[in-house]
This record gives sequence, structure tokens and C-alpha cells, in this order.
Amino acid sequence: MFNKFIERPILSLVISLFIALLGLLALVDLPVTQFPDIVPPTVVVTTNYTGANAEVAAKAVVTTLERAINGVPGMTYMTSVSGNDGASIIQVYFKVGTDPDLANVNVQNRVSTVLDELPEEVIKAGVSVEKEVTSILMYLNVLSNDPSADEKFIYNFADINILAELKRIEGVGYATIVGAREYSMRVWLKPDRMAGYGISTQEIIEAIRSQNIEAAPGKSGESSDKAPQMLQYVLRYTGKFYEPKQYEDIVLRADKEGSILKLKDVAEVEFGVRNYNILSKEDGRPSAAIMLKQRPGSNAKEVIENVKKKWSN
Repeated sequence: MFNKFIERPILSLVISLFIALLGLLALVDLPVTQFPDIVPPTVVVTTNYTGANAEVAAKAVVTTLERAINGVPGMTYMTSVSGNDGASIIQVYFKVGTDPDLANVNVQNRVSTVLDELPEEVIKAGVSVEKEVTSILMYLNVLSNDPSADEKFIYNFADINILAELKRIEGVGYATIVGAREYSMRVWLKPDRMAGYGISTQEIIEAIRSQNIEAAPGKSGESSDKAPQMLQYVLRYTGKFYEPKQYEDIVLRADKEGSILKLKDVAEVEFGVRNYNILSKEDGRPSAAIMLKQRPGSNAKEVIENVKKKWSN
């Protein structure tokens, strides 16, 4: 048989070109996601213990969650990491072929059994349990030609107007903006002033929580079968504060003599962002970096084309 290819070089050349052409067509048209999934499913548990260091977060949060999660059906092993900003991440790996949705539900059920054992700050911040999508599809950078638009404005503009649209694109399994620069009211405490007035951080936190609330004042003049009323009023409350001046006037302490200690006496209040740890720039210009991950089983080429169409609109 091999003699035919030696005696007929033109036939050998045609067959080689045909095989090479098939390879090029397969390289362009066949999506990689059609190959069997060899990456083990992963479920990520994320917590945030504000004010805690890595050691405290590991002891008070991670250890409790790991004991509860350990032994979940289909699990092979898990890893955890804690930072000095109080954030902790637990990654639970499962056997290849395990349904990621079922694994996510099983981990969520295990986590819910120990929520009462976690610190109050962690419960208020929320414990996130999500299946991890490891196929990074692409990065998008949002820039502005306006020199007055800083990173804070660009991040929140992208978060409000762009990110929600990208999440709804078919084939996009996960979308997020790198960093945490959501608009936040920052209260910068002055330790020397606090020591002089004899007030603790916990007292300040409790004062802010008790006075900065969304109240339900109800109604006034509601009729009854015994004493009908001509007028009925729906009471309204201004709600949570939204300006630094309102926060500065929060009363921390008042004595019998009439002296009042306000938040502005022991702290500076500014309208800033939630986190300053990550900077996002492109060519020295502030930007918002959006990371997109592909949903398992989707066609990467089609997803990218859908993103481009949505992005151009």
C-alpha cells in the first residue's frame, strides 16, 4: 500500500493537502467546549468579617465552615484562604462528573446549619455560596474620555448600566468587575479623639445603626367601627442618610447638662468607595475591568460574538 504513495507523489500531495484543509476547518469551527469536561466542579464559599485579621477570620469563620462542609457527597478535597481584610474563601472540589448545581445545593445546606455559630458581623455581611465557573472568556475595560471621570465613577457606571446587561447574554455564566468600588459612605475614626471622649468603636457602630434606618412609621387617623375618622394620613420617613452632613450629625452621647457628642467630633465622613485595595488602569487612565466567564457547555465563539454585539450597542 505504501508503494502506491511512493509511485504516485501527486496523489500523496493531494491527500496531504486535503487532511491539512480539514485540520484548518476544524481549528476554526469546532468549539473547544465540545470536548469532555475534565475540570472538577468547584463550589466557592465567600465570607467577609469586617475588621478582623487573617488569624481571627480563620479561627472564627473558616474552621467552623470547614467542619460543616467536610464530607459533603462527592467531595474530594477543599482549600481555604483568609486575608487581613477579613475576607475568607473556601473552595470545595468535587469528583469529575458531579452535577455542579447539586453540589452547590449540598454545600449551601451544610453552611446553613452553622450560620448561628458565625460572628454577627459575618452573618450581616452575608455568606455567599456559588459554583465556580473556571472558563475565563474575556476581559472588557471601560474607559472615559472625560478627564474628570475617576475610577470610582467609571466603576459604578459600569456596575449600574453595563454589568447587568452582560450577565443576561446567553452563554455568560459569570460576570464581575475587578475590585470593590461601590459607592459607600466612609467614616474615618480618630483614635486620639475617641480616647479623649472615652468612646469605643462598638458604641459608634451601634449609634450609626440605630439612627440610620429604614423605618415604617405607619398611619395616623385610621378609622374603626366605633370612632370613624374623616381624614387618614400615611406617615413618611426620610429613610437612610445619603449625605456626609447627615452622618456627621449622628448623636453618639448626650448627658444631663445638655452637652452632645456627635460623630463629626470623633471622625471624618466622606462619600467614597467600599474598597481601595485594587486599582484598575489602562495606559495610565482609570478604567473598570470586567471579567466574563463562560457557562459550561456553551460555544465560546458564539458567546464572544454576542458580547461584541451587545457591547457595540
